[in-house]
Amino acid sequence: MQQNRYHAPMATLTYHTAGESHGPAVTCLIYGMPAGLVLDIQFINSELTRRQGGYGRGGRQKIENDKVTFIGGVRLGKTTGGPVALQIPNKDNRLDDLKRTPPVYRPRPGHADLAGSVKWLTTDCRNSLERASARETAARTAAGAVAQCLLGEFGIETFGFVRGLLDANTDIQLNENNLLEVKHARNQSEVYCPDESTSKKIIAHIRQAKIDKDTLGGLAEVHVFGCPIGLGSCAHWDEKLDARLAFAVMSIQAFKAVEIGLGKECATRPGSQVQDPIEYDESKRGQPSAGFVRPSNNAGGLEGGMTNGQPIVVRGTMKPISTLLQGMPSVDLNTKQAEQSTYERSDVCALPAASVVMQGVVALEVARAFLEKFGGDTMHELHANYENYLAMVQRLPLEKPIEAGDLEADQTEA
Repeated sequence: MQQNRYHAPMATLTYHTAGESHGPAVTCLIYGMPAGLVLDIQFINSELTRRQGGYGRGGRQKIENDKVTFIGGVRLGKTTGGPVALQIPNKDNRLDDLKRTPPVYRPRPGHADLAGSVKWLTTDCRNSLERASARETAARTAAGAVAQCLLGEFGIETFGFVRGLLDANTDIQLNENNLLEVKHARNQSEVYCPDESTSKKIIAHIRQAKIDKDTLGGLAEVHVFGCPIGLGSCAHWDEKLDARLAFAVMSIQAFKAVEIGLGKECATRPGSQVQDPIEYDESKRGQPSAGFVRPSNNAGGLEGGMTNGQPIVVRGTMKPISTLLQGMPSVDLNTKQAEQSTYERSDVCALPAASVVMQGVVALEVARAFLEKFGGDTMHELHANYENYLAMVQRLPLEKPIEAGDLEADQTEA
C-alpha cells in the first residue's frame, strides 16, 4: 500500500533548524506564528550578538558577525501567518574544502563524533560533528528571540543568566521588583553573571582552564515573569510544560541536567518546607496571577505541569566542552590504534553563550503553550482571547459553587 504523504497543517508552534557549522548558513523554519506580530530585528540581532559573546569564547567568534535575514513569512517587519524562515550566514564557510576542513578519524570523548560515525557507517566524524556543533544554536537563538517578541506583547519577559561554575556561584534572588537592576548587572558582566564578585571568580577559573588547556561548564538559569495561570496541562503527559521545558533545555548541546524551581534540593527537605503556601491578594486580582500569591516559589512557577502564576524558574547544567586543546585518549577509527583525540577550534567555556540559548528555547516552549491556550490566526485574535480569559478569571466563580446541601438534594431526587 502506498504511504500517504499528506501532512495536516501544524496548528501549534513548532520549529526546525538546518545547517552545519562550516556550511553556507544555519537556518530555521518556525511554524504556527500568528499574522501581525511585529518583529524587533534590533532585539533579535542583539541576542545573536550576546550568544557570540562571553569570556572564554574561541576564535570562531572573531570571524562571524551574526545577523538574521528573514526569507519567508515576514513582510514589512510583521509576520504574515505563513512559516517564518530565517537564515544566519556563516562567514567561515569551508565545509567542502578538504584542506581547510579535513576528515576527522579520531573522535573526541564527550562529543557526537564516535556515536555519529558508527550510526552513519563511516570512519569520518566530520558529518556528525558539523551538525552536532553548537553553531546550530545560532538559529535557535534567533527563533527564541522571535518567541520573545510574541511573549513581550503580553507582558511576559524571559531572562537568562549565569548562576556559576566550579566553586564560584551567586546566591542572587530575582523578582519582578529587582529585574531591571539585575538585568543591568548581567549586561555589564563579561560572563553574564549579575554578581560582580562571582563574575571575577568565574573569569579567573576560565583563565586558569585556558592555561591548563582544559574546558569548563557550569550553571545557567532562566526566569519567566508575567505568565498567566494555566499554561500547559495536567491532562496528558506530553502537554506538561515542566516536562517540555526540561526537554528543550536538555536538547541544547552539552547540557546534562535540568531543574525546575528548587530542583534536586527537594530531596533534602520534608514536604512542609517544599510546597508553596497559597494566599490571596485582592489588589492583584486583575494580574496574570489572578490575585493568588505565594510567599515562596520552590515549585518554580509550575505545578502539575501548568503555570501557577508565579515566575517560571529553570536551571540547566552545562558540562565542560568536549574539545580540549590537550586532547583526550581516543582511537583512530581506521586503524583502531590508541591516539589522542582530534582538536577542532573551540571555546574554553561557552557557558555565557549557553545562557542566551537557554533563554531562547525556554521562551519558545512558553510561547508554544501560550498559543495552544489562546491561539488564533492573527495577533488581534490572540489579544482578544487572552483579554477574555483574564476577564473571566476575574469573575471566578463563573458558576455557583457546589455545597453540601446541593449534593443532598441531588441524591434525594435520584
